[in-house]
Amino acid sequence: MCNNEELDIIELESEDGELLRLCVDRYFFYNGDEYVLLTDDCGENKPKDEVSHYVMKVVPLEDEDGEEMEEFVPVEDELMDQLIHVVESTFGDE
Repeated sequence: MCNNEELDIIELESEDGELLRLCVDRYFFYNGDEYVLLTDDCGENKPKDEVSHYVMKVVPLEDEDGEEMEEFVPVEDELMDQLIHVVESTFGDE
């Protein structure tokens, strides 16, 4: 869950066109690439069985002013299975 006092909240559009309000739970590396674990429990303290998690690849970018930014990019299904296993085995108790 997002235990930070100041939550890093983003809004994304789902494949269905639904607006998702997600918060960054944690960043992690897998095979040299950076990924982010997102959750839809942004300080709402939902019951554990109602919380959804999303894993996306982090792609660093620069805006037109040279400021560093991050883009979160969906990953392919096969890689997603591996990433879910990494998240469950590494952070499953938290």
